[in-house]
Amino acid sequence: MFTETVRQAFQAIIRNAMRSFLTILGVIIGVAAVITMVTIGQGSTDQIESDVSKLGTNLLIVRPGAGMGPRSSGRSAPRFTLKDVEAIKEQIPGVIAATPANTSSMTVIYGNENHQATITGVDNDFLIARDWNVALGREFYESELRAGTATCILGETVRKDLFGAGDPVGETIRMEQISCRVIGVLEAKGASSFGQDQDDTVLIPIRTFLRRIAGNQDISSMYVAVEPGYSTEKVQSAIELLLRERRRISSGEEDNFSVMDTKEITSMLTGITAVMTGLLSAVAAVSLLVGGIGIMNIMLVSVTERTREIGIRLAIGATETQVLMQFLVEAVVLSLLGGLIGILLGLGFGYIGSIYMKIPFAPDWTTTFLAFAFSAFIGIVFGYFPARRAARLDPIEALRHE
Repeated sequence: MFTETVRQAFQAIIRNAMRSFLTILGVIIGVAAVITMVTIGQGSTDQIESDVSKLGTNLLIVRPGAGMGPRSSGRSAPRFTLKDVEAIKEQIPGVIAATPANTSSMTVIYGNENHQATITGVDNDFLIARDWNVALGREFYESELRAGTATCILGETVRKDLFGAGDPVGETIRMEQISCRVIGVLEAKGASSFGQDQDDTVLIPIRTFLRRIAGNQDISSMYVAVEPGYSTEKVQSAIELLLRERRRISSGEEDNFSVMDTKEITSMLTGITAVMTGLLSAVAAVSLLVGGIGIMNIMLVSVTERTREIGIRLAIGATETQVLMQFLVEAVVLSLLGGLIGILLGLGFGYIGSIYMKIPFAPDWTTTFLAFAFSAFIGIVFGYFPARRAARLDPIEALRHE
């Protein structure tokens, strides 16, 4: 009996194909929009997590100033020193690498080629903290770090712009007035979550940077890598206590530095993405309600058009329940068709969007199932009232209807 009811529902839908399509258009748009937004939002979240992980795992970033944002007081706060870096290495349990990192933008020249790059003064712990490998050549010798020699390791972007596909190891480049011998090339890391090309850099020994570029002994930031198994929160607290002591900050004063866990950056960015995805999905979900109202309206029209048919069915013995099921199943089938088409379109648009935005294609199958189930719910809720109206028609009055 139920199979026959479904067959009749499909016949009614096919008989009025254009009207049926227009009826479920709202459901199609709603489901497609929700799935597209959620897919792109999940892909953006995955991309953010991947990008932040490129900074390094279990990584803490230490900077002068009370905050990490544009309102931080980093410029007026006292800078760090190399002794601060050594103190963190020696006195904080669980630290596998602590490295200074001073940066400056300079023009790098090789032959007739030049390139504007970020010059970063570091030591070898920088490669450990940032989980970065030397793809070609070698890292700095300890003697080069101690003496502050003019040696450098190129990022992949700098290598391509200055040397093309050639091997730069052993060549000499100029950073404005500084001649520097290339000893290695870093593996490619790509862009960060903030759109910055991480490969557009040149690493030089920190003492070389301080003496020949900065002209002072100030350290502008530090990277601290925490050993796996140790709590980054505990290490962060220990660093804060140590730096407060070294910077002679009394108990009533605020820190004039900040220690941020890269997990906090991930949480902040993914939180923003989740909120935006939720808002856009909520707006898109309104289309589902509009689609449900459209189904109800068209089913009411269908009941009016088929009043005589309903009267005949009731007159020859059909029960109210059977008539109600006929129209209710028709509404649910319409809604499910809209949901199925919407899912296919949503996944398609999500895939296209992921390619265009260069993010992973990450469909949320739970959301996809819920969208399909909700489309069925829409059909039941908004199809019930027309179906009940059809089932309660008086057979005699229905047969008289023109």
